[in-house]
Amino acid sequence: MNNARFTAGWAKLAEIDGAAGEQVMAALAPVAPDLGRYIVEFAFGDLYSRPGLDLASRELATVAALTVMGHAQPQLAVHVHGALNVGCTPQQVIEVMLQMVAYAGFPVVINAVLTAQGVFQARGISLPLPATPAD
Repeated sequence: MNNARFTAGWAKLAEIDGAAGEQVMAALAPVAPDLGRYIVEFAFGDLYSRPGLDLASRELATVAALTVMGHAQPQLAVHVHGALNVGCTPQQVIEVMLQMVAYAGFPVVINAVLTAQGVFQARGISLPLPATPAD
């Protein structure tokens, strides 16, 4: 695992997810090290390193995708951390989740918001978040 894609991907993973990304890779190493390599090289070395979007936009898109999947709470938690790490606000994370109600329904968004709440609590983010006034 000493190629340019892996090196670039590992740096991007560290920038976005820090220790959480390293923990995912360490968990995969004994059982599926190639899967970890694919994640680092492809997702972070190729996709996250592209110039077309900033990291905050990429993380919000990832949070939206994981929200609508509805069954990837551990990965969603990692990417909520990542979104916060690259400058997204807790309100932006919740807002992108709320946007997904129209496409995925209330149950998956409730689960996503509760996952985000756990991340916020773990990071010491004050709750409740301020409500967005209705127009």
